[in-house]
Amino acid sequence: MLQKIKKAAVMSPNISLQRKFVSPEIIFGAGCRHSVGTCAGNFGARKVLVVSDPGVVKAGWVADVQASLARQGIEHCLFTDVSPNPRCEEVMLGAELYRSEGCNVIVAVGGGSPMDCAKGIGIVAAHGRHIYEFEGVDTLRVPSPPLILIPTTAGTSADVSQFVIISNQEERMKFSIVSKAAVPDVSLIDPETTLSMDPFLSACTGIDALVHAIEAFVSTGHGPLTDPHALEAMRLINGNLVQMIANPADIALREQIMLGSMQAGLAFSNAILGAVHAMSHSLGGYLDLPHGVCNAVLVEHVVAFNYDAAPDRYRIVAETLGIDSRGLSHRQVRERLVQHLIDLKQRIGFRETLSLHGVNLSDIPFLSQHAMQDPCILTNPRSSTQRDVEVVYAEAL
Repeated sequence: MLQKIKKAAVMSPNISLQRKFVSPEIIFGAGCRHSVGTCAGNFGARKVLVVSDPGVVKAGWVADVQASLARQGIEHCLFTDVSPNPRCEEVMLGAELYRSEGCNVIVAVGGGSPMDCAKGIGIVAAHGRHIYEFEGVDTLRVPSPPLILIPTTAGTSADVSQFVIISNQEERMKFSIVSKAAVPDVSLIDPETTLSMDPFLSACTGIDALVHAIEAFVSTGHGPLTDPHALEAMRLINGNLVQMIANPADIALREQIMLGSMQAGLAFSNAILGAVHAMSHSLGGYLDLPHGVCNAVLVEHVVAFNYDAAPDRYRIVAETLGIDSRGLSHRQVRERLVQHLIDLKQRIGFRETLSLHGVNLSDIPFLSQHAMQDPCILTNPRSSTQRDVEVVYAEAL
């Protein structure tokens, strides 16, 4: 199932190797959400399935989408039965609504959950099979319907990535679908839509984006097409996240974080990720926790574990985050990088541990077993055993 990522994981990241880079058409800038009707019309939309969640509806962003579609004379139906971690049954319900209403284009407006759910709906609508049958890498055989995504958070990057993350609540686990066929057709990245995020959500998604960038840069699948995006994302997020949370109405700061999130997404979509995300997916599926919280709890522990496997690249990460590494040993750089990540989290209000969310030592074998089955573990810079993952989870308690 994971042969293609396994192959990437053992390849040396040499510039002479062939690299591919996938990306949607991206329209970036304040107010661009209002052009969704034009974009849908360009795909010959007769009726659009709009996927969102109640919080985004309440914020008013769905109304903007509906008005834009109406101006183009395009009908739509609305699907908002989406949990914070989108579930198999929600994907299947959305696909049934898409079919029964005669839709031919999908628009999602929201955070990672509505966007991943919309991707899943398109997959099911195209293939006519259950969503869990597509777990793994390059399992999609039929093109999905045209998909337009409008993110309302600055962090998940589902709007530019080839990842789909779905929660199977019966098994208490998340599973990944990774395919260039899951890359949306158009991403409308509008910083104004993040004005409705509260400080906690801003912190969660900001840390998620920073972890995307760090893991993409040290991934065994990194290369010259992804490194510049990862480094710029680190610079933008590290330099603006604290100020943005302190000044939530500053649209210029929000634009910088949104741009950083986009850059991080382009990096990790093509370089893949690492142990933070493998462990986070397992943790989020088990406890139904917000993805950004899971990443925030784990990031410094995984960086400490991985550092010696890619010290030169982690030194560049440290320097990009503003750490002066001149004359320092690798051990000293590692210590400063880990402390910087802890300090950054605390400055935006994170003092989370796994035990605060109810994780016990007895849960760790289950969590580690599922983390080892996640595609992201295969491009982690340090080869990991289940026992390694258990130790890192235990340190995060």
